[in-house]
Amino acid sequence: MEYKPEIGRVVKVLRGKDEGSYAVIVQVLDERFVLVADGDKRRFDQSKKKNVLHLLMQPVVSHEVIDSVQETGRVTNAKLRYAIQKAVQGKGE
Repeated sequence: MEYKPEIGRVVKVLRGKDEGSYAVIVQVLDERFVLVADGDKRRFDQSKKKNVLHLLMQPVVSHEVIDSVQETGRVTNAKLRYAIQKAVQGKGE
């Protein structure tokens, strides 16, 4: 099953220096590129532009991240870390 890139989707990075780590999509730029952040090494303010081909979409979408971005236009780093932690533990929403 192929998951589409959307705000709040947890992804696994397949390429680059962050390879093997998890992140959350915080903005969709176009059909090829998204901005990702993990709330730890890659904070929301310095989100990384990534090609969607270099990301493995996970089945988890964090509704807390979606709500926060819709309400304020941003999301706290703690929420990003929490969403990733839940996804990695397999307790996704």
